[in-house]
Amino acid sequence: MKVLIIEDEQLAARRLEKMMKEFDPGIEVIARLESVSESIEWFKKSPEPDLIFLDIEMPVLNGFDLLEMVKNYPLAVIFTTAYQHYAVKAIRYSALDYLLKPVDYKELIQAVQRYVNQKSQPNPEQYQFLIDKLSQKEHTTKKLAIPNLEGFKLVSIDDIISCEADDNYTHILLKDRIKITACRTLKEIQQLLDDSAIFIRVHHSSLININEVDQYVRGEGGYVIMSDGSHINVSRNKKETLLKYLTK
Repeated sequence: MKVLIIEDEQLAARRLEKMMKEFDPGIEVIARLESVSESIEWFKKSPEPDLIFLDIEMPVLNGFDLLEMVKNYPLAVIFTTAYQHYAVKAIRYSALDYLLKPVDYKELIQAVQRYVNQKSQPNPEQYQFLIDKLSQKEHTTKKLAIPNLEGFKLVSIDDIISCEADDNYTHILLKDRIKITACRTLKEIQQLLDDSAIFIRVHHSSLININEVDQYVRGEGGYVIMSDGSHINVSRNKKETLLKYLTK
């Protein structure tokens, strides 16, 4: 695997390279670049890398500026950032990957493995979706990109009825009875939906849209009947929280 690191802090770049080599000696870091302008010149005369680690915060122009300049290239990018700011949420909504600095070894390996396991590269539309999100106000987000085995699917948040865990995947059921299998855990999907007050966890394996609950059936934990007719169990320790939402 050929990797390009775009990072203005060379200590951080060397540390990232060292961790990747420890994980897989076969990984080749073909260049370490320090700025957007240097990166643009590099792309003009160099072969495309398999994977790019792109720092968001850089002097003059940032990582997103570079992304917009090269968005028509079929590039796989993992963003790196020292801040939990608005951009992180935009990256998540766009079904793209990121690492917080200082980069944790375990999180780095997981990110690289996600890249290896996916069957298709992110496409220009996915990066354009990210750029569009960055130009919006944070609270106006109504759609998110769901990563799947084929690439990604844009989904209206209000159309999601429920999400069911399946190991490292999540099955997302929509109002039109379409089911999407996301290449993300239920915990990761829940983090994407945290800003929306309509989603709650009712079971360790289930997340539901409160607005799509048709009926609650009592029991030790009970279960809910959703608008699509599906039955979803409620765990005993989630029952009280659910009833508070339903009786608001």
